[in-house]
Amino acid sequence: MSDAPPPPSLDEMLGFDAGSSYDALKAPREFFAATRDLAAVARRTVHFVFRGERRKGAVATQMYEIGYRSAAFLCVSMAFIGMIFVYQAGLQIRRLIPDTSQLGATYLELLVRDLAASICALLLATRVGAGIAAEIGSMVVTEQIDALRMCGTDPIDYLVRPRFLASLYMTFVLTVIAGCAAFVSGMVTAQVFFSTNPRTFADASLVDFTDVAVGATKCIVYGAAIPIISAYAGLATRGGSEGVGLSTTRAVVLSSLAVIILNFVISTAGYVLLG
Repeated sequence: MSDAPPPPSLDEMLGFDAGSSYDALKAPREFFAATRDLAAVARRTVHFVFRGERRKGAVATQMYEIGYRSAAFLCVSMAFIGMIFVYQAGLQIRRLIPDTSQLGATYLELLVRDLAASICALLLATRVGAGIAAEIGSMVVTEQIDALRMCGTDPIDYLVRPRFLASLYMTFVLTVIAGCAAFVSGMVTAQVFFSTNPRTFADASLVDFTDVAVGATKCIVYGAAIPIISAYAGLATRGGSEGVGLSTTRAVVLSSLAVIILNFVISTAGYVLLG
């Protein structure tokens, strides 16, 4: 059996005193230690965005992995979600009034302001978040992170920064593309089941600057939160394959929870500040 020392903890990677967080026996101390480590990963990621080493093709590769490989999954999922939403909303409207002319306008407003960004982010948390955590976690347990550090390369700069930048770009692009797929599928559903004219359905009269601003803000914030949380979960991996599985699960759960909480915060802030 190998006598190699265990991999360094996340505290050691982030420059904290070893044993100060994960040895904690009490849940509150563990929670605050995890919050501190997550904040440190976020702070160092932002630092390396401006001062990190520029490697040709690193961001483009991650944009392909995060964006291109997720496009079909998001478009198909959002198309079916759009059909379900319009069908159910149309049924409820027809119970009250026979007129469904405002169905498309209301649906488009909700899609731009909240649905497209939030649902796409939840879907990306399951695919992209799990992939980032599994990849980085595997590198931790196989001591590839140690090799990077021995070569003088910071793991945050080498692994997290390209994924962070790629996620920022591609989350916005994917949300726009998948949102269009959801709108088109909703338009077809409204025409088939409720005989709503496509021109009547494509009514953007209710969409204003506030809706666009809130939706764009959600895209940016979600695109930043998912890779950072997932990378933190991967860097905190301990043990073998079981630890990688736990880190993957933790990344999906925490990323999804972050999307839901941030959705509430941004929506509330948008209502208070922009009306």
